[in-house]
Amino acid sequence: MFYRPEDGHGLPHNPFNAIITPRPIGWISTRGSQGDNIAPYSFFNGVAYTPPQVVFSSTEEKDSLSNLRETGVFAVNIVEYAMRDQMNVSSGSYPPQTDEFMLAGIAKAECETIDCPRVGDAPATLECRVHQIVPLLGSANFLTIGEVTGIHLRDDCLVDGRFDVTRFQPLARLGYRDYSVVTEVFEMLRPGQK
Repeated sequence: MFYRPEDGHGLPHNPFNAIITPRPIGWISTRGSQGDNIAPYSFFNGVAYTPPQVVFSSTEEKDSLSNLRETGVFAVNIVEYAMRDQMNVSSGSYPPQTDEFMLAGIAKAECETIDCPRVGDAPATLECRVHQIVPLLGSANFLTIGEVTGIHLRDDCLVDGRFDVTRFQPLARLGYRDYSVVTEVFEMLRPGQK
């Protein structure tokens, strides 16, 4: 099968987001004049080491985006399998003043370098300052680039000086309503590495 996106695919469900998998989930927390907010974004990733930077994109004007524009800060909370139900509850469409932390029973803590809430028991949280919000093609697509200004690591996820993902089983987004969890990890050396 081949199709051009502008012509449509003719399938009952759009295959695009099922092709790019697995995708890490950035559980983005923000604070604004209408309160605290947390929502999952699967168009998320790290893009640079020095300084560390992340990106995520919103496919519509959401509370997270409004708060980013207002405050210039956000936190990326890493989602573990054990938090899948709370993450799912926080994905709903709620009025702007709704605190999804309270609604989903998510432990809330304060960030250190920014005025923003974070998931208190997340395996890791990246505190970020907005570097740029870039309008993308389409009527409501926006890419947010953030510089990481602080990093929280849960102590039980540190093993022999390494952040060990097998300690918390990261949750990943597939296509449609499908998710996956990391349960197996293997190591490979690049050519020339020892």
